[in-house]
Amino acid sequence: MAAIAIDGPAGAGKSTVARRAASALHFIYVDTGAMYRAMALFMLREGVNISDEAAVADAAERAQISIRHENGEQVVILNGENVNGLIRTEEVSQTASAVSTVGRVRARLVALQQELARQTDVVMDGRDIGTVVLPDAECKIFLTASSAVRAHRRSLELKARGEAADEEQIRQDIEERDERDRTREISPLRQAEDAVLLDTSDMTIDEASEAVLALYRDRT
Repeated sequence: MAAIAIDGPAGAGKSTVARRAASALHFIYVDTGAMYRAMALFMLREGVNISDEAAVADAAERAQISIRHENGEQVVILNGENVNGLIRTEEVSQTASAVSTVGRVRARLVALQQELARQTDVVMDGRDIGTVVLPDAECKIFLTASSAVRAHRRSLELKARGEAADEEQIRQDIEERDERDRTREISPLRQAEDAVLLDTSDMTIDEASEAVLALYRDRT
């Protein structure tokens, strides 16, 4: 099976670029971040104290998270419920970053991600795909952008949904999340040694997607 691993910080455009690349190549797109967001949603619903690692690990055992594809789109299922429309809030995003540091949570979700890659050709994005989940992927890309650009993109997304957006606060939240992701003990965010750095600060989504496809084709 073929695999493209795309890592990078929050808000860099990984999901959109990965989805487009998967569509162009007729691969399956696996948004690993959505799986962690589903876990975060579960924790919020259950009222779990996110700072209590043991409580998070125990609660995670009650969360059944899976991915299926309907009409070419990824659908994230939490305990039998399609939660695609519930996992993109800022609260869920921040909670996901905290939940992802818990070893037992990561172990459960990484196993599912690896099983998906064994079954079909995938484009997978996240924080540790090239370093931990798919270390043998044919093509590894570390996709990033400046925090200011990422905050601006996020504010536009929120406003498009009719939600309030404080761009400066979003930028601060992004930088804080970057620091947590880089310094966490388990699977920290870092560029794999054999990954290509792709800075999309000055790129359109189309340009970034084409760059990813070009990098993959150069390696196959």
